[in-house]
Amino acid sequence: MKHEVFPADAERGGASALVASAELGIDEFRQIAAIMQAEARIHLVETKITLVHSRLARRLRERGLTRFKDYVALVNEDEEERRAMVVALTTNHTHFFREAHHFDHFRGQVLPVLQGRARVGQPVRIWSAGCSSGEEVYSIAMCLAGDAQASANWLKTSDVKLLATDISPPVVDAVRRATYSAATVEPIPQTYRAKWLRPNGDNFVIADELRALVTARVLNLFASWPMRQKYDAIFCRNVMIYFDDRAKAELEERLVDMLAPGGHLYIGHSERLIGAAATRMEAVGQTIYRKSGGGQ
Repeated sequence: MKHEVFPADAERGGASALVASAELGIDEFRQIAAIMQAEARIHLVETKITLVHSRLARRLRERGLTRFKDYVALVNEDEEERRAMVVALTTNHTHFFREAHHFDHFRGQVLPVLQGRARVGQPVRIWSAGCSSGEEVYSIAMCLAGDAQASANWLKTSDVKLLATDISPPVVDAVRRATYSAATVEPIPQTYRAKWLRPNGDNFVIADELRALVTARVLNLFASWPMRQKYDAIFCRNVMIYFDDRAKAELEERLVDMLAPGGHLYIGHSERLIGAAATRMEAVGQTIYRKSGGGQ
């Protein structure tokens, strides 16, 4: 299959144009798909060949290559480039307060329970799995803090920690920077924006009080997990759409294992629980599930 030259690359000419017009043959695509399956359990179907071509063209340019055949050979022998390829082919799309009903449920049903536990000295742990650039985890943090100092005071005297993980180092770095454009912060309710955003040039940065709650780490969801504690809530939304059913069932069961009794799991609007996880969780809302136990 031949791909047309992208206009921006054509204007630059030379090697860039050669890369943009290089052929990504079906054999090379299948090898790339097999690597993505092995490294990150991401399932690439052949209809994604154009997307793969466009995402990897930059990698070829940066490595001085003009043929996908040579790039695949490089990936097979260079572990660092293999990781870079996985990151390049990972989709990172999110926004603040995406799927608002999840945050409505979290504020209304889960937050009072967490505050009650915190008052008696119990830790509160929340995990944003597949966090992308941080909009999700900071939306959670704003829900915990509310829109005034009085509503946030409980966090100062409580053991509350939020974990944000993603397979992509660049987006994990974005979580740590916690700096977002004016357009990006637009979905944040005005009262939260007024309380928890600080101007930073043309952008906005999340207030230090909320950033202090968040630890951001690179993590492959199909590698070993270093965490040993259980979580009161896990948000893993619009992540499993990239996996086949076997991978989904495996990941979902591991997520349920990481939940404390009574803990909640939030998944994406087009996702569902399958396999063993489906038998261990109770549906309590639209793509919201609760683990039995915990007295809630």
